[in-house]
Amino acid sequence: MTAAKGFPAFAPQRAGARFATSWWGRAWLKALEDTSLDHALLAKGRAYAKTGQLGPITVSPGRLAAVAEGEYTAVVHVAPVAAAFVEQIAAKAGHLAALLDGDLPYDLVELLPGVGDLEPECDCPDWGHPCKHAAALCYQASWLLDRDPFLLMLMRGLDKDDLIASLQRASAPIGTPVAEAYAHGVPPLPSFADAALPAPEPLEVEPAPGIDPAALRVLAADAALRARELLVSGAAAVLTEFQDRVRLAATHDLDIGLPAAVQSWRYGGADALDTLTTAWTPPKQAVARAGWQLPGFEAARNRWTLGGVQVRYGRDGRWHPFVDADGDWFPAGPPEPDPATALAATQPTD
Repeated sequence: MTAAKGFPAFAPQRAGARFATSWWGRAWLKALEDTSLDHALLAKGRAYAKTGQLGPITVSPGRLAAVAEGEYTAVVHVAPVAAAFVEQIAAKAGHLAALLDGDLPYDLVELLPGVGDLEPECDCPDWGHPCKHAAALCYQASWLLDRDPFLLMLMRGLDKDDLIASLQRASAPIGTPVAEAYAHGVPPLPSFADAALPAPEPLEVEPAPGIDPAALRVLAADAALRARELLVSGAAAVLTEFQDRVRLAATHDLDIGLPAAVQSWRYGGADALDTLTTAWTPPKQAVARAGWQLPGFEAARNRWTLGGVQVRYGRDGRWHPFVDADGDWFPAGPPEPDPATALAATQPTD
């Protein structure tokens, strides 16, 4: 049976403390706010969540619960997802790795609740839907989800240990072992590092039933660019499905509805995209460096924020600038070797 997880009560927070910083945490709150029938009560819930009056939180399959003001029990029921969803997660090798690293891949968006998937209740006399206690519980839950997206699976009825075991079974090797396949030997590619290879020419595509000529031209042009990259460098980056989708959109000006991700790729490729989507704890040297170069900034893991500007330290060892765009952080320029230089990209130019 899937075990419940308990979390200690949150201490009182400062007045300007932000709720969800991850994209999935913000989506969780959007489901709450879309469900609410009274936005004034949501404002009370946000304030109540920061006071430290809500008790320890229990997360179990289909349910969040906490005691409020020492006498009321606030509960949020979460609709489960089908057990077959495990197969969708197992279909991509990078899904489990991302989840274990504290990230929720964009293509697991089905895990996120929508309107009607959250059902708040409380035994307080307030008839709000939700009342301030249940709303506060959801807002505090966004902090938990930021830290561990696996909790979203637990709420949706999927246990972490069961999931890992299922993924391991689904990922069991089949066919020829890798060691045996490589024992035959593969001749090395010739070196083209110093060659002046021309850019690939556009492909002329004849119309054919069931084939989109424009899409085929994009795919052919992209294949030529990747082949050229392989010839010049002798290697090609291994990308996840999401990374490759963003790369295609950034390279060929396609609209996939993820402008921040596409702009991140244009500024710094996969490293910049990772910095956009993933929060992580950087080494102490980077934290100390930012402390004296970014005085007055609020630090949270690899992100330093002051008002509507933010600088993030990437796993590539560079600093990535962001600006607040209607409540979401949008990349403001290419990554730089130090935080002060990156910060300059967030300032308006004449």
